[in-house]
Amino acid sequence: MASLEARVHRRVLASATGGPLDDDALAEHVRAEAPLLDPDQLAATVARVRARIDGLGPVEPLLADPAVTDVLVNGPGPVWVERAGRLARTDVVLDEAAIALLVERVVAPLGLRADRTAPIVDARLPDGSRVHVVLAPLAVDGPVVTIRRFGATGVGLAAFCGPAVVDLLAAAVADGLNVLVSGGTGAGKTTLLNALCRHLPPGERVVTIEDAAELRLPGEHVVRLEARPATPDGLPAVGVRDLLRAALRMRPDRIVVGEVRGAEAFDMLQAMNTGHGGCLSTCHANGPADALRRVETMALLGGVDVPLLVVRRQMLRAVDLVVHVSRAAGASRRVTAVAEVVERDDDRVEVRLLADGDGVVGRRRRPARVGGA
Repeated sequence: MASLEARVHRRVLASATGGPLDDDALAEHVRAEAPLLDPDQLAATVARVRARIDGLGPVEPLLADPAVTDVLVNGPGPVWVERAGRLARTDVVLDEAAIALLVERVVAPLGLRADRTAPIVDARLPDGSRVHVVLAPLAVDGPVVTIRRFGATGVGLAAFCGPAVVDLLAAAVADGLNVLVSGGTGAGKTTLLNALCRHLPPGERVVTIEDAAELRLPGEHVVRLEARPATPDGLPAVGVRDLLRAALRMRPDRIVVGEVRGAEAFDMLQAMNTGHGGCLSTCHANGPADALRRVETMALLGGVDVPLLVVRRQMLRAVDLVVHVSRAAGASRRVTAVAEVVERDDDRVEVRLLADGDGVVGRRRRPARVGGA
């Protein structure tokens, strides 16, 4: 038997007049289906039906919890969340129909589709939260929906590192150094990138480029660009690489790339080497040295016939600092290394540790950039 809110929802759809439905009218529909509910049960049911009509249904209260950072739907069954750094099973249970409604609510407003022909979809909620959907037959046990909530409350650098390292990173951003943030999945790379961008000098024109727009920069002159997948009606995809090339024609003082994960790494190095100092980006890596190897590999896969030595020399001139963030036990996310990029005698690029998360342990050898642009 369908749940009460599902029956009320169907009743509302059958009697819809096209106008908004207030809570009193919604309560009448609930009473028609369940006349014996007490006032508290009635109010709770109205709230659940409202979430089903206007929001994301049963998961809406989970997204409203400020302590929840991830909402995880693993097919029909209980919904899991990450709260305060720990995974926990909730009392919310979804069936196939509820998950299908959830997916439709996410992708339809964005002009996307999620079906057997497009079983993997990336989307974004209005508040900036990221949504990743994988459907059958790829998801064997039923549709998988992963929601990474957007943190509405800004986090400062002090949440990631000690005062000496805060000063080092703030000065690096203000001085126009090119900074690459590295870390694992869920380590806090985007949150740290947001924190770094708080130290951009006022008045600069900043262009941000992301797969899914998450960055919320405080400046007055910020241009936000977001990649677009191919659409069902035949519009071609516009990737991060396309947007990066477009950004170079927008007279940016700074370019912030949410994450480098492919061939756009080559274009990013080019941008950093053509007068656009003070660029910031992130990449998945296990440490500062691994981050350089990943950028090097991605640049070589950029479809441009450039020798490895040339890529390494470009990277040496382009990337100034690598800031590695790690996730400690529980919810703590900390900067564990700040390293500068230096050249070895054999034309190899390596990193030299400047600081751990608590204090500065070395001085930069390379001169600071001038003007930040």
